[in-house]
Amino acid sequence: MYLQKENLVIRRATAADAQLLCSWWNDGEVMAHAGYPNGIGTTEHEVLAKLQTGTAHERKGRLILEIDGVPAGEMSYSAVAELVAEIGIKICDFRAQNQGAGTRFLTMLIRYLFEVLGYHTIILDTNHKNTRAQHVYEKLGFRKIAVRNHAWTDQLGEWQTCIDYELTEAEWRARVVEGS
Repeated sequence: MYLQKENLVIRRATAADAQLLCSWWNDGEVMAHAGYPNGIGTTEHEVLAKLQTGTAHERKGRLILEIDGVPAGEMSYSAVAELVAEIGIKICDFRAQNQGAGTRFLTMLIRYLFEVLGYHTIILDTNHKNTRAQHVYEKLGFRKIAVRNHAWTDQLGEWQTCIDYELTEAEWRARVVEGS
């Protein structure tokens, strides 16, 4: 996969990205929202193995986000049911956050999943503390379908609450027509 819109690129992660992904995944500040305030403690070799020989999702659905040719974050997608994809996104370069790039990257991926790959529904979840992400998802048309209180504990043993979101192709198309 290679998607480009102006200065933004979404591309498949390759072996050459293992060191970068390892540094992001081991950075507690980057990973705190995912429940890893101390990072995940992986090695470059382990990341490389996932990219080369991991499950289909680990190979195919791991994406690198570039702004002006510079890696700024990552996305992922995977099929979780027939015609249902789950997505995730992290803008890992803090200088690139709050600039609108996340919304634009998500728009590119959503369009690709619905229009090219033929998914009918996209789901995602986020930590209830991540209000910035919630705003973006709702702006894009995702509906809040569940709040899972005390869904899991993070590395520090603190209970976390998740919010589940869903967007159907019909809802997306209606928004696209409205925005035309």
